[in-house]
Amino acid sequence: MKTDIEIAQEAVMEPICTVAAGLGISEDDLEYYGKYKAKLSGEYLESLKSRKDGRLILVTAINPTPAGEGKTTTSVGLGQAFGRLGKKAVIALREPSLGPCFGIKGGAAGGGMSQVVPMEDINLHFTGDFHAITSANNLLAALLDNHIQQGNELQIDTRQVVWKRCLDMNDRVLRNTVVGMGSRLDGFVREDHFVITVASEIMAILCLAEDMKDLKERLGRIIVAYNYAGAPVTAGDLQAVGAMAALLKDAMKPNLVQTLEHTPALVHGGPFANIAHGCNSVVATRAALKMADYCITEAGFGADLGAEKFFDIKCRIAGLKPDAAVLVATVRALKYNGGVQKEELSRENLDALKKGIVNLEKHIENLQKYGVPVVVTLNSFVTDTEEEIAFVKEFCEARSCEFALSQVWEKGGEGGIALAEKLLEILDGNSEAGEGESAHSHFRMLYENELPLEEKIQTVAKEIYGAGSVSFSAAARRQLQRLTEMGFGNLPVCMAKNQYSLSDDPKLLGRPEGFELTVREAYVSAGAGFVVVLTGDVVTMPGLPKKPAAYRIDVSESGVITGLF
Repeated sequence: MKTDIEIAQEAVMEPICTVAAGLGISEDDLEYYGKYKAKLSGEYLESLKSRKDGRLILVTAINPTPAGEGKTTTSVGLGQAFGRLGKKAVIALREPSLGPCFGIKGGAAGGGMSQVVPMEDINLHFTGDFHAITSANNLLAALLDNHIQQGNELQIDTRQVVWKRCLDMNDRVLRNTVVGMGSRLDGFVREDHFVITVASEIMAILCLAEDMKDLKERLGRIIVAYNYAGAPVTAGDLQAVGAMAALLKDAMKPNLVQTLEHTPALVHGGPFANIAHGCNSVVATRAALKMADYCITEAGFGADLGAEKFFDIKCRIAGLKPDAAVLVATVRALKYNGGVQKEELSRENLDALKKGIVNLEKHIENLQKYGVPVVVTLNSFVTDTEEEIAFVKEFCEARSCEFALSQVWEKGGEGGIALAEKLLEILDGNSEAGEGESAHSHFRMLYENELPLEEKIQTVAKEIYGAGSVSFSAAARRQLQRLTEMGFGNLPVCMAKNQYSLSDDPKLLGRPEGFELTVREAYVSAGAGFVVVLTGDVVTMPGLPKKPAAYRIDVSESGVITGLF
């Protein structure tokens, strides 16, 4: 069996200008990064604003397991299926982080016959967006420490520096560091920290900013430290905004690539969903909505993380109204939730499936709370049996949820036609709604802006995770009270939680209920526009596993990369 990278390397790609031409985009509107990648120009993005929006489809999933689920693969295959049905669709995805590529998860360009290409480029350096974000983040850190060294006019309290450096790599030894060691000329000695680039506030800002003006305003609001009087010190106070924006100028523009079947895809931005808001850029999503009749986007990890933040953060800030949600599951993952070990997942086990399907049930219920029609798609494996598939189908339909089998990994767009047709029935069938609206979607958010921060956290914990109670550390309570006093109480909350369980304990699979969620820390990302809430033992700088994926990656003398997913 061929690997994903072998399939991608054998693909015959069209020049990106040809893909763009199918959307009515001229070569003058493209900024080329080689033959198969391009950014959309600022002038083209501006010209889109007068067009009407297409339909917005979110692809999400059950909690991730070692058995795999396939959100990106499903998103890509669904876009290809729309193309086969003669529908104009654009896929809007996140850019992969180098951390997972070299760590444990692997790449994030889809799989099998449903991939975005050039796969190696997308999974590695791509068009340099992450490098620009990392540089802008660390420029601000350098300006902060330099300001302290050069007299500290802003009276920054070095014990209350909250801005962290970043690196797009899993490097646990950088979580907690000491900087400024050496002579007087080497700066002030203080404790410092690193986060992975995809968890940085700059990444969140780039993905939520509407344009350059909005980007600069958000950058200026970033809180980097507090002074001796306890007042916040911002990036604007440090006069850092202009230089940071210059580094991010090109990174703000969405990247246009293609699928194996030449469906256009905008791959832009890449925040993690367990420690950030987990969605691709607002700029790319809005562009895709204007460029096509259907925009297919995804949110990271399980629906308890990515989808919740897509609805409650991205849609709230950007004013987006999704028309439907696709919930991806696999028989293997459901059996894993039912207690079956990974090496036994290929065997039929209806008892384990019945036990583990409660995880899918909870995610269905959660998505329905947002008033969006839900289609469950079972990402098919050859080991799935007819009895297992039939059980999942009946289970979903009994809960007022549509069902479609997906075979996009094996068959590409052809394998996604059943899912695409099910969505078309929902989106376009006998609609009495107005232009640009779905008759079946009544989108609403989980909580209102005016709800106090603690109550927002409790709402997400109880309604989405299934917690019975929330335990706040003394430090977290003080931080939330202070943030409220500073005027940030009306912001949405960005919950940082482990992705493997609905709870904050990764070992609690299935559908844990009545547990106590532990909130240990809270801080504001004032530029992004949300309050980050750390739960359990989640960290914002991951580490590498015992046998990193990097061990398998190589490049031949002729320049061919191997082992990358």
